[in-house]
Amino acid sequence: MLTHKKLLETVAEEGKYTFISTGMSTMEQVEKVVKIFEGFECPFELMHCNSSYPTEDFDSNLDCIKTLRERFNCNVGYSGHEKGIQITLAAVSLGATSIERHITLDKYMYGSDQFISVNPMDLIKMCKIIRIIEKSMGDGKKTLRGEEKKVLSSLRRVDTL
Repeated sequence: MLTHKKLLETVAEEGKYTFISTGMSTMEQVEKVVKIFEGFECPFELMHCNSSYPTEDFDSNLDCIKTLRERFNCNVGYSGHEKGIQITLAAVSLGATSIERHITLDKYMYGSDQFISVNPMDLIKMCKIIRIIEKSMGDGKKTLRGEEKKVLSSLRRVDTL
């Protein structure tokens, strides 16, 4: 519905935080949508997405998360349609601010997306790993941290530099 102007205006007019999938769109189309939401001063988050089922790993184009964030100065999440959870986890490490994945109880159930959906155990695993990734990102400052401080005296010569 990314190109349905009247629908977008109606949603933006509500002024409620909105997740906007960028699947099947061009940058020009995304720009038009962003202008609508900004025009109504409606908070939004873009969702980087490739809408193929399944999305092949090499088609994920995860660097677009950074491109969208820099271009529109907004939060950018990831909506994944790939098999497995690896690409989703990579999106988190690249700064995706939200994750959307299809969930199923049985990958063999009827439906076009069951086989690319995550089952409950995969979802739990994915969420646990995402929390570890979030903690591991740190603050970006290069300093001696934690255990590294303790081993410094035994692993480095003091008379260098």
